[in-house]
Amino acid sequence: MTRREWAWASYDWANSAFPTVVSTFVIAAYFTRGIAPDPVTGQVMWGWMQALVGLAIGLLSPLLGAIADAGGRRRLMLLICTLLTALFTAGIWFALPQPGYAAWALLCVALGTLCFELGTVFYNAMLPGATTRERLGRVSGIGWALGYAGGLACLILCLALLVQPNPSPFGLDRDAAEHVRATALLVAAWLLLFAWPALVFLPEDRTARRQTRLPWGVAATQGLAELLALLRGLPRRPIIARFLLARLFYTDGLNVLFAFGAIYAAGVFGMGFEEILLFGIALNVTGGIGAFAGGWVEERLGARTTILAALLALMALGGAMLLVESKAAFWVLGVLLGLFFGPAQAASRSLMAQLAPPAEIAAYFGLFALSGRATGFIGPAALALVTDVTNSQRAGMAVVLALLGVGAIILMSLPRRAG
Repeated sequence: MTRREWAWASYDWANSAFPTVVSTFVIAAYFTRGIAPDPVTGQVMWGWMQALVGLAIGLLSPLLGAIADAGGRRRLMLLICTLLTALFTAGIWFALPQPGYAAWALLCVALGTLCFELGTVFYNAMLPGATTRERLGRVSGIGWALGYAGGLACLILCLALLVQPNPSPFGLDRDAAEHVRATALLVAAWLLLFAWPALVFLPEDRTARRQTRLPWGVAATQGLAELLALLRGLPRRPIIARFLLARLFYTDGLNVLFAFGAIYAAGVFGMGFEEILLFGIALNVTGGIGAFAGGWVEERLGARTTILAALLALMALGGAMLLVESKAAFWVLGVLLGLFFGPAQAASRSLMAQLAPPAEIAAYFGLFALSGRATGFIGPAALALVTDVTNSQRAGMAVVLALLGVGAIILMSLPRRAG
C-alpha cells in the first residue's frame, strides 16, 4: 500500500475507538447500569437519544458534504469534526453514576456521535483520492479492519489500565465509577493521537472539480444548489437510488445492533463491565478478520453480492442470539456475528465510491450518510417503543432483524456487478 492509502486507512484506527467504547461496549452499558434508574428505562432513554441524533445527522450530512465539495474543505471539516468529537467525548467524564446526570451523559454522547458521523462523511469522500478505482474495495476493507483493530486495542487498554485493576490506578474512585468514566478520556486522547496522518498526508481529493477554495458563504450557497440538483437527479440514477434505499434500512439495523448490543448483554445476561469489554474484544477480533478478508472477497464477487451475503448471515446469527438462554451460546453466536459486520460496511463504502461521480463525491457520501441515518430515528424509536410496551429487551432487539431483511430484499434488485 502507498503512504496515501495507509494515511487514509489509519483514520479508521483512530476514530473507531468512539463507537467501540462509547456507543457500544462501555459507556452505553455504564449509562444503563450505572446512571439510569434501571436497565429497561436506560434502553428506552438511550433509544430516544439515538433517534434524535439520527435525525440530525440525516438532515446535516448531505448539506455539509455538498458544501465541502463546493468549497474544497473536506480535510478542514474532517479536522473540525475530529476535535469536536474528542471534546464532547471527554465531557462524559463529568457524568456521575446518579440519575440526575442522565441528561448530561446523553447530551455529551449525542453531540459526540453527531460530530463523529459527520466526520465520516468527509473521511469516506477522501477514499477515491487516496487510491485507484481498482483498489477501492481492498483499501476500504483494510481501513475497516484497522478500525476493528483500533477499537480492539483501545478496549484492551481500557480493560487492562482502567477497568480491571483493583485498586484502580491514578487514585480513581471506583465507588464514583471514575475507573469507567476515565475510559471516555482515554478515547478522546486516542482520537487526537492517531488521527493526524490522515489530516497531514491526505490532500484534498484530486478529483474535486474546484482547485480553489470558495468563501464559506458562496460554498454554502453552491453546496445547497448541488444537493438539490443531486436529489432531483436521483431518478436518473436508479442503481444509486436503489442502493441508497437498501442501505437506509440495513444500516439502520446495524446501527441499532451496535448501539444496543452491550445494553442487551448487560440487561438480559447480566454481563458486567469487564465481561462486556471481553465480549467486545472478541467481536473486534472476528470483525477485523472479516473486514480484512472481505476486501479480497469483494474483488472476486463484487460489492453487491458481498453485502447481501453478509446481511443474510447477520440475520441468521442475530435471530439465534435473540432465542438462546445460555450466556455461553450468546458468546459463541456473537463472536461468529462479528465476522460479517466488516464486509457489510466496507463493501457498502467502496460501492458508493464506485457509483458516485468523482466531482460530487462528498455530496454523494452525504446522501450515503443520509441513507444510513434518514431512518436512523425509526430503528431506535421502534426499539424503545417495543421495549417499553412489552417490557422485554429481547422483543425490542427483534427490530434489527426486520430492518436487515428489508434492506436485503431491496439490495437483491441491484445488478450483480453494480459499481
